[in-house]
Amino acid sequence: MDCSGGLVSDSRLDTSRPHPARRYDYWLGGKDNFEADRESARQIEERMPLVRLTVHENRWFLHRAVRFLARQGIRQFLDIGTGIPTSPNTHEIAQEIDPTSRIVYADNDPLVLAHARALLAGDPRGRTAYLDADLRDPARILGDADLRQTLDLTRPVALMLIAILHFIRDAEDPRGILDTLIDALPDGSYVVATHVTLEYMTPEEYKAVRAVAEAQSQSRSGVELAELFARPDLTPVGPGVQSVSQWWAEDAPGPRPRVEDVACNGLIARVTRVNRSARRAARREW
Repeated sequence: MDCSGGLVSDSRLDTSRPHPARRYDYWLGGKDNFEADRESARQIEERMPLVRLTVHENRWFLHRAVRFLARQGIRQFLDIGTGIPTSPNTHEIAQEIDPTSRIVYADNDPLVLAHARALLAGDPRGRTAYLDADLRDPARILGDADLRQTLDLTRPVALMLIAILHFIRDAEDPRGILDTLIDALPDGSYVVATHVTLEYMTPEEYKAVRAVAEAQSQSRSGVELAELFARPDLTPVGPGVQSVSQWWAEDAPGPRPRVEDVACNGLIARVTRVNRSARRAARREW
């Protein structure tokens, strides 16, 4: 019997191999995971005992970021790599502030797809859609009919990339993927991202966790994360690239953990468009 009550029948669902979305669900205390996911999670925890704290801090950063964006007037969200629904999710937070908010989720995991009905239960005054899509194919995401029917790409959109970019290795052209997505966003949009980092660890911790961490993903430093978003039409929101535990710490549950205990950075940037000719010139100079 599968852990989702018999909902999962997708042929892509391989319960014998760990999957990041299901492992993440396990660390958050969810039940939508399999033994391979739990064993993988335990192996990582043996080398990185504070991984659960990192996962929870990442989630709380998402909550604070969505509230911030909604208060800035953002009413459209594109959340790629959403993972298994965990309440409150992006649509619940955004629609609590404005029930008319529209959200599109995208993920390529069949277990997430099996839970799409629960995910789509947003406020009827707004709209929520789910795309079975992969971040590695941004053109497909942007061209999806459900996205086009849900979001108006001539009006500001928040692009949410929470704990997903570290699964895109350098050889898969993460900068090209980001450029395709960000180029589609109008002036006044925002980009939010979090990313695993090993930079705050001691040399002993780094040596213990590096092999396991890099077998699953590619960690990047804060400088490397900033470089992925180094565009003249992106204006960082303070405090810039920073540990997710320190982002708007005054609005977060206290006491705040040490930066060294949270292996995840976050950033928020605003899209500030210039005219096309000036933009091309700025890119050449960048």
